[in-house]
Amino acid sequence: MISRHTMLRIKGNRPLVGEVSSSGSKNAALPILAACILLEGEYTLSNVPNLLDIHTMIKMLHALGLRADFRENNDVVIGNYRQIKHSVPYDLVTAMRASFFVAGPILARTGFAKVPLPGGCAIGARPLDLHFKGFEAMGAKIRIEHGFVEMRAKVLKGANIYLDFPSVGATENILMAASLAEGTTIIENAAKEPEISDLCYFLKKAGAKIEGVGTSCLEIEGVSELVGQSYQVIPDRIEVGTLMMAALITKGSVTIKHVVSEHLTEVTRKLMEMGATVVFDNNSVFVEAKKPLAAVDIETRPFPGFPTDMQAQMMALLSLAKGTSCIKEEVFENRFMHAQELMRMGAQIRIHKDQAVVKGVKALSSAQVKITDLRAGAALVMASLAAEGESVIYGLHHLKRGYDQLWKKLEALGALVSFS
Repeated sequence: MISRHTMLRIKGNRPLVGEVSSSGSKNAALPILAACILLEGEYTLSNVPNLLDIHTMIKMLHALGLRADFRENNDVVIGNYRQIKHSVPYDLVTAMRASFFVAGPILARTGFAKVPLPGGCAIGARPLDLHFKGFEAMGAKIRIEHGFVEMRAKVLKGANIYLDFPSVGATENILMAASLAEGTTIIENAAKEPEISDLCYFLKKAGAKIEGVGTSCLEIEGVSELVGQSYQVIPDRIEVGTLMMAALITKGSVTIKHVVSEHLTEVTRKLMEMGATVVFDNNSVFVEAKKPLAAVDIETRPFPGFPTDMQAQMMALLSLAKGTSCIKEEVFENRFMHAQELMRMGAQIRIHKDQAVVKGVKALSSAQVKITDLRAGAALVMASLAAEGESVIYGLHHLKRGYDQLWKKLEALGALVSFS
């Protein structure tokens, strides 16, 4: 069960010390769950994080005619035997932007999909044009009216598709649809995030024919059916990165288990440039700050660049680094909303359009702050862990969308956390 608490209290200025394990990747699990629409049979997904967004997607699968049961051991048992429904519930899609991942699979399975325009995070526009461009290239007719998207295609046919921007969502949606299309689809300028590779490996295990996994050019030869196979979701690289930075901002020393080092190359490089100790060993990473951290400049980019989903956490860490840092946000506009709350805690930050200049301070002070989006929430938790005194954090529903048992993990490392 996910807790119903709405307010978090953190007594800061305590180093995090010890060992903790990461959870499964939210951003890998969501498209994999959507892809289950394509797969026949019964099978089990393991290492699925217990999050609000995951449960929203499971409700979506139920509404479309699948069986999907979340188990306490982080398994989801899937059963797909019945005819897939065409229409998607309005309340589920508007609650979570990732719900639109079901569009491609429904279209591929049934030839018709009616999906509400999605909601989700307030971190800027993430247009669906690239999704539609891909579906139209494969022969779909698309109509948008009254807040719904209707997509029709008697048969989806393979096509050459060039993405103007390496969109993660568009790459995944087109990839899923192409898996059951007639002929070969080539996606050029595809996104290369590890979560896309995980979706590819899941589909390949079910019988999909996909070449170029992990590159910017995916080649998908459509097949007539996909049969579900049990699969384990990759670790959450954003959660791992958040825990690494939480250890550093508190001047602690932490070992995180269930880690894929290749997924964290750019984050690791920047942390080491700041002076942090980062040591990978098998599937774990040890992080420690033996000396004061130095300022660095970062620029968010699609993978393998510095992830936009780590920008807020990095801003919190840089607010206590020695010197002045520049953060340039190149992926989403309007993604500096956490800066104002960090400044309430004593951070010195100046925002100009897509850039933030962060001048390190000696200490942060406790405050009452409000979470505006998922990763902003992680940044405010980190700042509260380092601040002197007790901070109160409102808007926890954002954090519950993307961090599985974060409070318990922090408590296990010595954090003083309580709820109201």
